[in-house]
Amino acid sequence: MMASKKKVVEEAMTYGAHRRFCDADSHIMETVDWIERHADDDVRARIPQLSLVKSATATFDFINKAVAKQKEREAAGEVLTDVVRGTKGWGAYGAFDPAERKKALDDLGFERQLVFSTFSAGQYLSHPDMDIRYGGVRAHNRAMAAFCQGDPRLIAVGQLSLADPARCVEEMREGVRLGCGAFWVPGTPVGDKSPGHPDFDVVWQAFCDLGVPFMLHVGPNSPTKLPAYENNGKPRPKDITGAEGGENLRVRDFMLLSVGPQQFLTALVFDGVFERFPKLRGGVIELGAGWVPEFLRTLDLSQKIFKRTDPSVAELPLKASDYIRRAVKFTPFPGEDVGRMIADAGPELFLFSSDYPHPEGTDDPIGRFERTFKDISEEAKEKFYYANFQEMMGAPVHA
Repeated sequence: MMASKKKVVEEAMTYGAHRRFCDADSHIMETVDWIERHADDDVRARIPQLSLVKSATATFDFINKAVAKQKEREAAGEVLTDVVRGTKGWGAYGAFDPAERKKALDDLGFERQLVFSTFSAGQYLSHPDMDIRYGGVRAHNRAMAAFCQGDPRLIAVGQLSLADPARCVEEMREGVRLGCGAFWVPGTPVGDKSPGHPDFDVVWQAFCDLGVPFMLHVGPNSPTKLPAYENNGKPRPKDITGAEGGENLRVRDFMLLSVGPQQFLTALVFDGVFERFPKLRGGVIELGAGWVPEFLRTLDLSQKIFKRTDPSVAELPLKASDYIRRAVKFTPFPGEDVGRMIADAGPELFLFSSDYPHPEGTDDPIGRFERTFKDISEEAKEKFYYANFQEMMGAPVHA
């Protein structure tokens, strides 16, 4: 005899049950009015509508149907298992409902999980009106904090724009007050200035004072692809989501993902930001990591060559690559040979990530990483799956 009308789903083994995992990349799938619901009255009507141009979804109908299905699951008391192999995107379990995400995280078995937004930055982050830009940033950070506040395992990643350093610091402080534990910054120059320009020292100082890391993430990064390379006389292929006209990644975009973060990090090294702010920490997320070992070697070679002619290079007391080793961690893509990266560059640089509920995370990220770990010690695996994340996030988030 059934004791409840709630739908009972057979329990499956927790995905990450065999060791400690901290997940450096997961996402919320924004609903249509997600930003507007959290915006102040004076900017709410002025923030542009959510754009789906970079998704595989042509209309809001798909999102609204996913919301309706979530409400049906909630009413039925349905709890899904084996979510890593389940539906992804807006239809995923816990994609936008915080109560479901808590249960999804129970099933995944991860001890901590960074949570990024997906598409909402397109509504405000590059807007020329600074009131709309920073009003959108504040709404975003409120929404992220609200999504994560019910579960201490979830760490909200706020957003920032460095365009106005004073307002940037104000929003960082407000985001920390709300509960954000890290901040995503565009991996680009700031107008006509390097992110290492002294004008932005107040921002890097605030990261240190508040004890939170900066994040670079796929999305708002320096444009590096020349459009002419796509004019190859062939029909334009589908993007990574399978959309015919979508604006998500294609093969030429994927090949150039690392160029933007290399430019940004090179600026922070040789403009002296990491030297001036030794407590600064950061993560390079969903931008691959196979490029990192050679990037470190090239940093050191550049320092050796140009210290003769460039005073800013000559005055750095540390080896250039040591600034990166001290301050920055990187998430490889599932399928990259992480074992080779660790053997080549060391175990202290790389982080596990699932990308849940995005399909790019695959249906078994742990298995894909494990298959590359031949002759890798348990200590190095522990760093990859857990300890490097803790080091990047620091004590304030742990507390």
